[in-house]
Amino acid sequence: MKWKFSTGGERRFEAKGLHGLQPKTQTIADPFDVFLSSPVVAQGAVYFGSGDGNLYSLDSASGELRWKFKAGDVIHCSPALADGVLFFGSWDSYFYAVDAATGKEKWRFHGGEDPVIHNQVGFQSSPAVVDGVVYIGCRDSNLYALDATTGKEKWRFNNELSWVITSPAVVQGKVFFATSDSSLYHVLDAATGKPVLRQQGKAYMFSSPAVVNGVVFIGVLNGTLEARDVTTGELLWDYQTETSKQNKGWVLTGDRKFNDPLLNYSSWREAPLVANDRQFGIGAIFSSPLIQNGVVYFGSTDGFLYALE
Repeated sequence: MKWKFSTGGERRFEAKGLHGLQPKTQTIADPFDVFLSSPVVAQGAVYFGSGDGNLYSLDSASGELRWKFKAGDVIHCSPALADGVLFFGSWDSYFYAVDAATGKEKWRFHGGEDPVIHNQVGFQSSPAVVDGVVYIGCRDSNLYALDATTGKEKWRFNNELSWVITSPAVVQGKVFFATSDSSLYHVLDAATGKPVLRQQGKAYMFSSPAVVNGVVFIGVLNGTLEARDVTTGELLWDYQTETSKQNKGWVLTGDRKFNDPLLNYSSWREAPLVANDRQFGIGAIFSSPLIQNGVVYFGSTDGFLYALE
């Protein structure tokens, strides 16, 4: 081992009466806070976020702390580095730009608030920075385009209460992303935010899309990897894991949608934990696909790493 570094400890986002669950006076950890921040390594430094609410900069050779930036809540998105600036969001409803060398804040952008049930709040998506614009999804149901220098909003695309957990892919002037509850696949014009196309999916999408050779690959929580035409959005093919096909406990309907009456049978606090366990049990694909030499690699909650030609 070369080195290891201790943060203030990991935790999930939590709030009283989260998502309208009962009892509303009890603090409940968010079962959909499923990702941890991945590190960015550049110019001898390692940058990453933590559940303790800090963004850290460490010396890549020694692991020694260079600086840390304190946000107001959990940082589980992966930071993006562009032109010496780190871009990242927190569950405190703010999206930040911080100087990579010093940790000094350059600007912050305020996303939506939800003080009652804390459902429409927080940046869980990781940003993409292209041509001086930051593209970022938010659990306030918006996809935002922000000026990378000033933090001013250029446009937003609202998804009608459906979270944007996926990290957007920006390719050839278009933004590719998907939603959670509404299960929609979207393509927007990167300059204006105007819709180019949308396709109805079958289940929630937390996976981030990958665009390669005219095909968009994205994982779905029903245990399916989808390949869509980059121009039309039409489904070219999909791969369903064996665990998903087995459909233990009838988690999925016949058309691979989630069996909501079975999964969401109660508003008591344990109910979403049971639902998550059942979703995980059918091989949900939270993983973002990687394509290399004509092979698609992705992981699933069935415990397998897949490689598809």
